[in-house]
Amino acid sequence: MKNNSTFSMIDENGKEILYHVLFTFESDETGKNYIVYTDEQKDAKGNIQVYASIYHPDDPKSKLEAIETDKEWKVIQTILDTLQEEVQNNGGGTEQ
Repeated sequence: MKNNSTFSMIDENGKEILYHVLFTFESDETGKNYIVYTDEQKDAKGNIQVYASIYHPDDPKSKLEAIETDKEWKVIQTILDTLQEEVQNNGGGTEQ
């Protein structure tokens, strides 16, 4: 998994939004690469919003693709749950 980088995208209103990459990974189950990222905005419960997309690490000009299957979301959710549990068990810093 990689992290520590940022990227920006233009939203539907033409505003540039800066995103922080939390991690990337390749799933053996789906054979696809995923990127998990945040814009540091919080939801109504005060949790930092996290997004995920399919990406192609070998093509810097490719666009992020929507995740469309429940199977893919379950893979991502499992990783997020595991990371959050590790942070809580280690008394670590950031909310997800």
